[in-house]
Amino acid sequence: MNSSPASGRDGPLLPIAIVVTVLAWASAFIVIRAAAAEYHPAALALGRLLVGTAALSLLVIGRRWVRLTAREWLLVGIYGTAWFGLYNAALNTAETTLDAGTTAMVVNIGPLLIALGGALVLREGMTRWLGLGLVIAFAGALLIGASSSTGRVDLAGVVWALVAAVTYAAGVLAQKPVLRRLPNGQVTFLGCAIGAVVLLPFSGQLVADAAAASTGATLGLVYLGIVPTALAFTTWGYALQRMPASRLGVTTYVVPPIVILLGLLVFQEAPAALALAGGALCLAGVAISRRRSRPAPDPDAVPERTGNLAQ
Repeated sequence: MNSSPASGRDGPLLPIAIVVTVLAWASAFIVIRAAAAEYHPAALALGRLLVGTAALSLLVIGRRWVRLTAREWLLVGIYGTAWFGLYNAALNTAETTLDAGTTAMVVNIGPLLIALGGALVLREGMTRWLGLGLVIAFAGALLIGASSSTGRVDLAGVVWALVAAVTYAAGVLAQKPVLRRLPNGQVTFLGCAIGAVVLLPFSGQLVADAAAASTGATLGLVYLGIVPTALAFTTWGYALQRMPASRLGVTTYVVPPIVILLGLLVFQEAPAALALAGGALCLAGVAISRRRSRPAPDPDAVPERTGNLAQ
């Protein structure tokens, strides 16, 4: 399936896929916040990916397997290592010290980094809006970090959330090209499996944590593997095949507000005021980066006549 914009034949499936992805990923921040209290961050990520790989295997069993080229294996390897392995471990680590809403605001710099990567790696060009958005979003991240002086935001947690944003963007940039030829289910399965292999050194920690963890925490791990991983990454890939990565990334703007609301309802915790201001700057920077400059007027163009000549 190609990566051309969605056509009418997709019907309601494309918006449904986007909504499912956004809601599932928003819920992940809340479940991670709870489960990370009983699981080591990397062990939680490994358990999530093992469950996700098992669930995703159902999508590839009995289906035609497309042989990958060397370049595609390299890109899928980057995709799985960065977005599944490193991203999940970094995100879990961030949420051991940050509230879910603050983490979501920092991670949501990802779409801006995707646009920046498209300009630098894919030679799509650097616009003034992209540069301005990058500066504003970076200022927002610094403001969130400065709120650590209030005792409510940990600077190390902000750094880990930024690592998650970078690996998220790297994963999307590596994933997009391979979806032009390879089936979405196959790519997602391979990415999840590769991420799990990267985190296998923490298998001993996972076994120990699972033995001591509460039933609720372990059910949270299973939920993370099935819904935000197997389901949401599949619906994300479906959407990514049908629209540009930068446009799809914009849909994640609504994740932080949802996470903040859920965090308030579930944990009675919300980002500090300074962190909220920084998060607003981050989101503003991402939004500004997506603006397009108007084309310069053609001096040789003949102006169109206006008005009713029959008057």
